[in-house]
Amino acid sequence: NMKSALNVIKEQFDNFYLIRRLSFYELKSKNKNNYLGMSWEIINPSIQLLIYWFVFGTIRERAPIVMGDIEIPFFYWLLAGFFLWIFVYQSMIQGSKSIYTRLRMLSKMNFPMSVIPNFVIFSNFYIHLVLLSISILLLNISGFYITIYYFQLLYFIFSTFCLVYSISLITSTISTLIRDFHMFLNSVLRMLLYLSGVLWPITLLSDFPKIMQIMMLNPIYYLIEGYRASLFGTEWYFITQWQYTLIFWGLVIVLFLIGSTLHVKFRRHFIDYL
Repeated sequence: NMKSALNVIKEQFDNFYLIRRLSFYELKSKNKNNYLGMSWEIINPSIQLLIYWFVFGTIRERAPIVMGDIEIPFFYWLLAGFFLWIFVYQSMIQGSKSIYTRLRMLSKMNFPMSVIPNFVIFSNFYIHLVLLSISILLLNISGFYITIYYFQLLYFIFSTFCLVYSISLITSTISTLIRDFHMFLNSVLRMLLYLSGVLWPITLLSDFPKIMQIMMLNPIYYLIEGYRASLFGTEWYFITQWQYTLIFWGLVIVLFLIGSTLHVKFRRHFIDYL
C-alpha cells in the first residue's frame, strides 16, 4: 500500500548519510582478504566481457550492429551494455541475500532494515562508475566521442537504481523467509543475461515479431538500450521510446509498492528467522 511505500522512501532519505558510510564499509570488507583488494571488482567483469566477446564476437564473426545510422563493431556494442548488466546482476544477487546474511548485525543495530538492500546496491554502484568511466574512455579512443546524449546516462542510472531497489525489497524479504529462493533468483538472472539484449541484438528476431515485442518489454532491455543510445549518441531514447518509458515506470512503481508492502509487513518478524 501507499503508506508503506512512502515510509520506505522517507527512511532512505533520512538515512542517506548512513547508506553512504555503510556502502563504503561494505566495499572494503568484501575485498579485505585479497592481495589486489578492490581491483578484483574491475578485473572480474573485464575478464567476463572478454570471454563473451571472444565467444560471440570472434568465433561467430559478428557483423557490425547498426544503431540509428551508425555501424558499431560488436565489441563496442557489447561494451556499452555489459557493465550495466554486471551492475544489475550483482546488485540483485547481493540485494536478495542482503537481509538474511545480516540478521545478527541487525539485532544489535538501530536503523531501518529497508536501508540494507540500498547500501548493498550503492556499494556496487561505485564499481559501476569506475567500469563506466573505463568504457567511456575506450569508446572515445575508438572514435565514439562524448555527445550531448550522455546527459541521458544520469536518467538511466537513476532508473536502474529504482528498478533494482524495488526488486531487492521483494527478493530480500522472500529469501529471508525461504532461503532457497536465492538459488532460484540466480538461475533466473543467468537466463535473463541471454534474453535482455546484452549479448546479441534482439532485432535478430525480427522474423518472430510477437516474441520480439514481448522481449522488448523487459525492463533490463530498456535500460541497456538506453545506455547504448547515450554512449553512441543515437537518440534521446527515453523520449523517442516514450511507450517503453511509461511501461518501465509503471512496472517499477508496481514492484516498489509490492516490495515495500511485503518488507514493512514482515520486517518485525525477520529476527525470528535467525
